[in-house]
Amino acid sequence: MANPAHAVPADHAAAPTQSYFMSWLMTTDHKRIGVLYGLSAICFFVLGGIEALVIRTQLAAPGQHIVDAATYNALFTMHGTTMIFLGVMPMSAAFFNYLIPLQIGARDVVFPRLNAFSFWLFLFGAIVLNVPFLLTPFVDMRVIPDGGWFGYATLTEKTYTPGASIDFWICGLQILGVASMAAGFNFIVTIFNLRAPGMSLLRMPVFTWMTLVVQFLVVLSFPCITIALVLLMFDRLFGTHFYMPEGGGDPLLWQHLFWLFGHPEVYILILPAMGIVSEVLPTFSRKPLFGAPFVIFSGITIGLLGFGVWSHHMFTTGLGATSDAAFSVTTMLIAIPTGVKIFNWLATIWGGQLRLTTSMLYALGFVCMFTMGGLSGIMHASPPVDLQQQDSYFVVAHFHYVLFGGAVFGLLSGIYYWFPKMNGRFLSESWGKVIFWILFVGFNTTFFPMHIVGAAGMPRRIYTYDAGLGWETPNLIETVGAFTIAVGVLFFVIDLVRSIRSTSGPLAGPNPWDGSSLEWVTESPPKVHNFDVTPTVYSERPVWEKNYGPGPGYSLPTVEEHIHLPPPSIRPFYLATGVAWFLVSWLVAGQFFTFGVCSALVAVCVILYSCVSWFLEEGH
Repeated sequence: MANPAHAVPADHAAAPTQSYFMSWLMTTDHKRIGVLYGLSAICFFVLGGIEALVIRTQLAAPGQHIVDAATYNALFTMHGTTMIFLGVMPMSAAFFNYLIPLQIGARDVVFPRLNAFSFWLFLFGAIVLNVPFLLTPFVDMRVIPDGGWFGYATLTEKTYTPGASIDFWICGLQILGVASMAAGFNFIVTIFNLRAPGMSLLRMPVFTWMTLVVQFLVVLSFPCITIALVLLMFDRLFGTHFYMPEGGGDPLLWQHLFWLFGHPEVYILILPAMGIVSEVLPTFSRKPLFGAPFVIFSGITIGLLGFGVWSHHMFTTGLGATSDAAFSVTTMLIAIPTGVKIFNWLATIWGGQLRLTTSMLYALGFVCMFTMGGLSGIMHASPPVDLQQQDSYFVVAHFHYVLFGGAVFGLLSGIYYWFPKMNGRFLSESWGKVIFWILFVGFNTTFFPMHIVGAAGMPRRIYTYDAGLGWETPNLIETVGAFTIAVGVLFFVIDLVRSIRSTSGPLAGPNPWDGSSLEWVTESPPKVHNFDVTPTVYSERPVWEKNYGPGPGYSLPTVEEHIHLPPPSIRPFYLATGVAWFLVSWLVAGQFFTFGVCSALVAVCVILYSCVSWFLEEGH
């Protein structure tokens, strides 16, 4: 077979020599952008975990004052915001970026520079959210976001939160929203237009399908939170009254807009983990995924029904019996496609030749913990039950079983599964299994007692409590569990750094786990252009059929191909800088109007320059 493209593509070979730092700053390679997302997510996950440890330390015993009420409000606000928007979402984006072109047989996403732009914009949004919190010793506490990650009006209005804290929160989330929308459209277009010849939609890997569903959820739900944030910004900066009853506004408008985004957001967080588990379980069971089309269509159904359940978060707001009944039914209905996935995963491992690798342990842990979280969630589909459990620690336990036991365990399974593909070497299997059990025990020790203390009446979002209520022992156990999780995360980070820096140990090879999809055709790590020639696909499990029959699986044509990839570019970084600068300028305008407007005009100039130079740049 002729391999004309073993060398670096001409576009990249012709690029000027760059320093190591500049090569990452200017990269448009989807694999490097995936790595940047992943490393950023781990850093913010650690930051959010530190915030959680302070919260748990404060609640370990009654009547403590390790932090005051204002600091506690800032801690749980930033913990929730950080874990959702800066931890789980970008870690999912890391897998999207690295794997989707490889799984569909493409050389990159369809808009590589837009992909780079979305990462840098995400990073700037994360900085805007966290700078006030990280500079606590040097700034007024009133600039630290402290209105809760849910931002309920009218608490977040200027009257009740007069400082700049919510302004920073609004600005950071708006920047993150633009970044997510840019990535969402990019992946939708990529999946529909860059699939390898022969790869029909039903031949795509399940992870690619879940990614596609997630991107539609992103582009359809993020406008809701954007509108909500813009209205809140106008209330705070320009004196409108969208959410203020005394001015004719409605505080429930915020809740409707927020949860119309917020519940699809739950599936934005969990569907990538479902896709990962749907790849890992078949590989380590040595069986095809049982009922793969049903798993795919159940994911699509979850995405569709996810837009029809938002008001189950509002059963206690007095919407009326008709609304409560309608949203109760849709919430119960969404359990059906979720249950389909769980039974398909169980049928996949049933009778399989199981290999209990670290990745497989996390996948099995995901199935167990997510099932528990789902069962407690079904309880909240009943308005009478929800009335009892709302705003209690029972709800905290429920969504942590879904988002930590579910999403985070699934993402960790993916890290151990695809790390050899990304790095060329393995994470430690022996240490990985120890870390899994530390996290598994620590997780259940932390969050299972929250069901008990929540049922005993402990409300969420309180920074201290009195002795004698029966909450002391469960809270102490939860705090011990939280520090156990911290030990597991510390060991994981140490092992990750050691494995990245290691130059010894066995090489992974192209397909160390004997996976079935196209990413296992390429080298580990893949070339910058992924494939020397574009594969032609004949099966939904091309590598397995190629190796074990009965069909050809895939073929690599002998026709020489011209490989075109855009060269590295600094323009996405400039454009992201300009967009973030422009949005921050309005935050400044709330305090210093003239300076803020002038700053916004300068930012517009940066944006225009970046756009014009982007399209005039050679190799576009």
